[in-house]
Amino acid sequence: MRVMLADDAVLFREGLARILTDSGFTVTGQAGDGAALIGLVRADPPDVAVIDLRMPPGFSAEGIDTAAAIRAMAPGVGLMLLSQYVEVHHALRLMTDFDAGVGYLLKDRVSDLTAFGADVRKVARGATVIDPELVTRLVARRRERDPLDMLTGRERDVLALMARGLSNAAVAADLHLSVKTVEAYVTSIFGKLGLVQHEREHRRVLAVLTFLRA
Repeated sequence: MRVMLADDAVLFREGLARILTDSGFTVTGQAGDGAALIGLVRADPPDVAVIDLRMPPGFSAEGIDTAAAIRAMAPGVGLMLLSQYVEVHHALRLMTDFDAGVGYLLKDRVSDLTAFGADVRKVARGATVIDPELVTRLVARRRERDPLDMLTGRERDVLALMARGLSNAAVAADLHLSVKTVEAYVTSIFGKLGLVQHEREHRRVLAVLTFLRA
């Protein structure tokens, strides 16, 4: 699987390239800012791009802007954003603006080679991956008229794992349930949240967005 990287910190970028290479990826390009990465992707689109959230010139949300440009130019490229800190507003923007093939992880997760490599592959294949720390913080945030109040505790558990990008089979393994039972929970979640099947919208993504906003 082919990957490109963008991070202004040279040592981190080179370390990340080594980690991905050791995990079986082929690193086809490295850049120090978003504009350079966009040029590399335009010339030879990879399967996935791993992008620092904060890059020159403003060190704010250049990574998301770069991801948007890449998605418009090469829709098939997966987009994994890395951040030094949990920034809920940026994560919500990412999950809202991109319907699939996107991830948001803390840079600390890179040290777990197996898990990080698996998450990058999920994003390359079109899945959505959210950092567990972000999920934990969002679970703690409650609003009046929380749309999740109607869900049972087990349904919340299932939805939280869905928000981390897990498939039904992976959720089943994590919760020690059968896949059929998880499928029933997922169907119930869709029903309680009022999510109907639509050709232009993915109910799983909409359910995760409801969870993130709640």
